[in-house]
Amino acid sequence: MDNAQGHPYTGVASAPMTFRQQLDTACARSRSLLCVGLDPDPALLPVEDVLDFNRQIIAATHDLVCAYKPNLAFYEALGLPGLRALEQSLRFIRDMAPGVLLIADGKRGDVGNTAQAYARALFETWGFDAATVNPYGGRDSVEPFLEYRQRGVFFWCRSSNPGAGDLQDLVVASGQEQGQPLYQVVARRVQAWDRYENAGLVLGAPYPEELGKVRALCPETPFLIPGIGPQAGDLKQAVRLGTNAQGRRAVIAASRAVLYASRGTDFAQKARQAASALRDAINQVLAQEGHPW
Repeated sequence: MDNAQGHPYTGVASAPMTFRQQLDTACARSRSLLCVGLDPDPALLPVEDVLDFNRQIIAATHDLVCAYKPNLAFYEALGLPGLRALEQSLRFIRDMAPGVLLIADGKRGDVGNTAQAYARALFETWGFDAATVNPYGGRDSVEPFLEYRQRGVFFWCRSSNPGAGDLQDLVVASGQEQGQPLYQVVARRVQAWDRYENAGLVLGAPYPEELGKVRALCPETPFLIPGIGPQAGDLKQAVRLGTNAQGRRAVIAASRAVLYASRGTDFAQKARQAASALRDAINQVLAQEGHPW
């Protein structure tokens, strides 16, 4: 399958860009590894209308980010009005910032024709550039996503929640990966599945040691790194340990720290200030590590 939706980075028909190339281009354009999560929580919104909120956030931050990451659960929880707000928000981003990538955060995962339907929904119906998926059903459950060769597939590997280690740190007891924690086995398997350079990994910033270990295993794989802000992830460590040898291939995701920087009428202005401060902080670490833009 190719990129039937006509993404701005597909290039000429004979040589479409890989997802890695699309990501590199988006980051270079904005000189940013920052991704803003568009997660509208009714309990925190300073305005009643989700679409109005998203539009103001996007208008205030679009030049500071390489990607936006709507968490699908927040829109699904609002029913049909939430899905309409998502649809119109995506259209607004495409019109205002066509160079910014759109990542669907839904951690989809299922078998056979259900996985095919999930992939078709996210990549064809909604037109996302990338999606998060759950790999714990094995290769056949994620293959339908990977077959969209110009779309990114970020595999849930070592998550940012406190209970992540309950399962993800379990040591594998058999096979050639015996003695390795499960999250490292997932990383190795994903690397082996990555035929089209469109696979990535989700790794939480609150666990820098694990982040660094996976980067050593997967030196060029794109990482989606949530957990900056309320989840107490260390930004400097996330940048140092999560980027590749050139200081790239990491998408640092922030949601609440940007969206709800203010609960007042100045929320969009404060969101821009928060996003700008995060981008500058990331770029300062990159410069210190010898990888300026």
